[in-house]
Amino acid sequence: MQKRTFLKSLLLASAAAPLTSFASAKPNSIPNQILPKALSKGDTVGLISPSAATADRMQFTYAKEAMEALGFKVKEGANLKNRRGHLAGTDEERANDLNNMFADPEIAAVICIRGGSGAARILPYLDYDLIKANPKPLQGYSDITALHCAIQSQTGLICFHGPNGSGSWNSFNVKQFEKVFFEEDSVTFENVMPKGDDLVVKANRIQTLKGGTATGKLLGGNLTVLTALSGTPYYPDFQDSILFIEDIGEDPYRIDRMMSTLKLNGTLDAARGVIFGQCTNCTPGGGYGSLTVDQVMDDYLLPLGVPAYTGAMIGHVARQFILPVGATVIMDADQGKITIDQKLFA
Repeated sequence: MQKRTFLKSLLLASAAAPLTSFASAKPNSIPNQILPKALSKGDTVGLISPSAATADRMQFTYAKEAMEALGFKVKEGANLKNRRGHLAGTDEERANDLNNMFADPEIAAVICIRGGSGAARILPYLDYDLIKANPKPLQGYSDITALHCAIQSQTGLICFHGPNGSGSWNSFNVKQFEKVFFEEDSVTFENVMPKGDDLVVKANRIQTLKGGTATGKLLGGNLTVLTALSGTPYYPDFQDSILFIEDIGEDPYRIDRMMSTLKLNGTLDAARGVIFGQCTNCTPGGGYGSLTVDQVMDDYLLPLGVPAYTGAMIGHVARQFILPVGATVIMDADQGKITIDQKLFA
């Protein structure tokens, strides 16, 4: 995932978009929570590509077949397979696909086929009044964090941070999906820790930085994408939130810089608790020494004095939680648990 093009893409979008395109974007107010409509097997879901283009045509097949295997009919966005440079079509084309899926009464949920970069470019072109009037689940992760943040800040609609359409739909992710969308019981997210042949469990272990429990609105996503939205109307209000973050392929010094942004813009101080997922391939590079990701987390999270833990199954990993962005949850930093504390669907 070429996240380092994200900041440049965001700046280009700001320069290229007409000034009037920002007219519908509200400042960082706190909209009332909106619940999406419930899903049922047999419903039709829409596949869109709001970020990067997909080079391998089989990925479209995989995504369609995965949705069908989950029990859905599939409708592809008109511009799903488009390409403009690294993007899946023009900004207007990608935004139109998302707007049209929310406007289409046949569509029960919207699934993003992949992340990459470029979702922030379409934020000024989204019809937030339309989305608010037609609440339905939207799922994806990585660069799709831009959509989660914008929709949350502008409408209050709960979205879902989870596997993209062409991503991994292993048995764990399928069970997560069915538990979140089809079962009525309260859902708790807790790492699966296979013991294997070793004397102690090593895979998927959490680290508690500060114990305790906290309740708040679950907000966050990909750290790079989140910090790039700082200062825009599409950045959510993190007051009394449970902040969750993850990333991939970033040197610790870049993680440090982004955590500094969350500190300086008030996000960390506003949070009631913090969950750091998994930072895949975030090892120090060459040069004159480096902080580790563990040290960076200690530096920024320990002084907050709020419950915090790292290592949750959130991020660019094969098995991942499907988290309701904007929902009220209870986090337990000692046990490494996230429990949904409300109903998710209207």
